[in-house]
Amino acid sequence: MITGIITAAREAVIQMAVRGPSGHAVAVDAVIDTGFTGWLTLPTSLIGTLGLPFAGTTRATLSDASEVAIDVFAATVVWDSRDRPVTVLATDGGVLVGMAMLLGFRLTIEGAIGGPVQIEALP
Repeated sequence: MITGIITAAREAVIQMAVRGPSGHAVAVDAVIDTGFTGWLTLPTSLIGTLGLPFAGTTRATLSDASEVAIDVFAATVVWDSRDRPVTVLATDGGVLVGMAMLLGFRLTIEGAIGGPVQIEALP
């Protein structure tokens, strides 16, 4: 099970490890974003630090309905105590976990500041 909390900014946050091809891992605080259909976003600075391999470019529709080209990278995350290969979108913002990462899992959020966030595998 993956656990986290609801922050004072009213965000559901979990901590997870992201690893590049060298095996070097970095712990990040990731915001759960159910409006994001992809796997994971990371800041370009962290992508560089981890040496993530470039996997191409994709088009993405932002919340304001504008479309942008976004660079795509490959990474490994520790998810539910297992290594999991993921597709990473490079952003100038923070770390987001999207719905692709949550497929096959149950997300439970207690809607209160400091409330628990739980992600567990579906049976």
